[in-house]
Amino acid sequence: MSRAVSRAIVATIYRGSSDPRTVRASSPSCSSWPSWPSWLIVFVALVAAVGAQEPDRSKPPALGPSPRLDLPGIQKKVLANGLPVWIVERHKVPLVQINLVIQAGANDDPEGKFGLASFTAAMLDEGAARRSALEIADAVDFLGAVLTTSSSFDASAVRLNVPVARLQEALPILADVVLRPTFPQPDLERLRQERLTSLLQARDDPQSIAGMAFNRIVFGPRHRFGTGAIGTESTIKSFTVDDLRRFHSTYYAPAASALIVSGDVGASVLPLIEQLFGTWNTPAPKRTALPHAPPLTSRQIYLVDKPGAPQSQIRIGGVGPARATPDYFPLLVMNTILGGAFTSRLNQNLRETHGYTYGASSMFDMRLAPGPFYAAAGVQTDKTADALREFFKELEDIHKPIGSEELTKAKNYIALSFPGEFETIGDLSRHTEELIVYKLPDDYFERYIPNVQAVTAQAAQQGAMKYIQPSKVAVVVVGDRKTIEAPVRALNLGPVRVMSVMEALPQ
Repeated sequence: MSRAVSRAIVATIYRGSSDPRTVRASSPSCSSWPSWPSWLIVFVALVAAVGAQEPDRSKPPALGPSPRLDLPGIQKKVLANGLPVWIVERHKVPLVQINLVIQAGANDDPEGKFGLASFTAAMLDEGAARRSALEIADAVDFLGAVLTTSSSFDASAVRLNVPVARLQEALPILADVVLRPTFPQPDLERLRQERLTSLLQARDDPQSIAGMAFNRIVFGPRHRFGTGAIGTESTIKSFTVDDLRRFHSTYYAPAASALIVSGDVGASVLPLIEQLFGTWNTPAPKRTALPHAPPLTSRQIYLVDKPGAPQSQIRIGGVGPARATPDYFPLLVMNTILGGAFTSRLNQNLRETHGYTYGASSMFDMRLAPGPFYAAAGVQTDKTADALREFFKELEDIHKPIGSEELTKAKNYIALSFPGEFETIGDLSRHTEELIVYKLPDDYFERYIPNVQAVTAQAAQQGAMKYIQPSKVAVVVVGDRKTIEAPVRALNLGPVRVMSVMEALPQ
C-alpha cells in the first residue's frame, strides 16, 4: 500500500467523522486528531505503518520450513484365519474407506495367460454371491458408496468408500465381491470385447504405440514387463471362466492379503469384519519372484512408421531399479531435476526454450522387480531429430555435478507437495497399501520428507551415473517415417531399425 493511498484512506475516514469541526475540512490536519476515538487513531497509525513498508517485489518470498507430516497411527490386528487388518483412524468426516489389497498381480500371470490377473480383478464386481453386476451397482449406489476393483503388476485391490452410517450394510457387499465372485459368462464376453476394442484403438494412437513398443523392446516378448498388464489380443481371447476361478482360488487368500480400514471408525468394527471374512480359508499361495530383466548393452533406435502422424512420440530409456532400491530418494530428487516437474530440465529445454513439445518428462516406474526408466515427449514431426539431440544433451548433462540452488529447489518441490498426497482417507489408504505391498516400515511416510531433504548433490549424481546411461538405451520413435527417417539417421546415434506398428506391438 503506497503513502498516497494511506493518506486517501485517512482523509476519507476524517471526512466521514460525525465531528462538526471536520465535515467542512477537505483534508485532515494533525491538530484535529485528538478529537477522534482512540480506536480510529490506532487504525490510522497502522495504515500509515503498512504504507511506509513497500513490499520487495524484486525476488520471490523465501520458503518456510518443510511441513511436518503428522499421520494417524496404525492399529494392527489379525483375524483368526490370518488376515491382517490395519485400522487407521481419521475422524474429520463421517466416511470410511475399506481397501482389501491382494498381493498378486500381473507378475503372477501364468505363461501364455498374460492379462489374467487384471481380467480377474475386473470381473470381481460383475457378479458375486446372489447379486448380478447391475444389482451390485444398484446396492452400492443406494448406500451412497463407491466400490472399485483394480490390478497392477504387483498387487490387486478391491476398495470401498462409504458413509460410516452405511458401513454395516456395505461391508457384506465388499465381502461377497472378494470371496464369492461368480464370473458370469455373459459379463466375461462383454468385458472381453471392451478390452479387445481398447487394444484395437491403441494401434491408432501413437502415444500408446510408443509405450507398448518401448516395453516390448526393453524387456523382450517373454518377460512379463514386455507386455501390458491387460495382456494381448490372443491371451484376452483365450480366457475362460475356469481360468478366472483358478487364479482367484489360488491367489486370493487371507495370508496373501490385508484389509485396510481408515476413516471415522475404530477397532469396534473388528467383530463385523471377523463375521464377514473370518471363514475365508484359502491356503497361502506360493508366489514366484519375477526374474530381473537384463540391462541393455548398447544403443539402438527404433522407428515405428505411423504415416501421416502429426507428431512424433519419443521414448528413451531402459531397465531401471526395483522399488526396494536403497537409491530411492536420490533417484527421486535427481529425476525431479531431470524430468519429474514442470520446471525440470527436459521440459524447460524442449518446451520453453525450443517449443518442440507441449511437455517433456522422465520417470522411474519402480516395481517389486526392476521396472523401466524412460524419458518421453510428443514433438513436432519436423523437429524430431532436433528434439532427440536435446534429449541426449540433457541425459548426458545430468551426470555433471548438480548446483546447490537446483538441488534445494527440487527437494523443496517434493517436500512441499508431499503432504497433499494424504488429503483424503482414500489417499491415506492407497499409501498404506504401499507399506504392505513393498514391505516398508510403518514410519516410512513420516520420515519421507527428512529423507528427501537429506539427499546430497553427490548422491543424486551417483544415481544418475548408475541408472541413466545414454549409450545403453532403447530409443523408440513413432512417427511419419518419410519425414523423420533421414534426419534421425543423420544424427548417428546408433543403428536404426524401421518397424511397422504390428511388428512393434505385443501379439
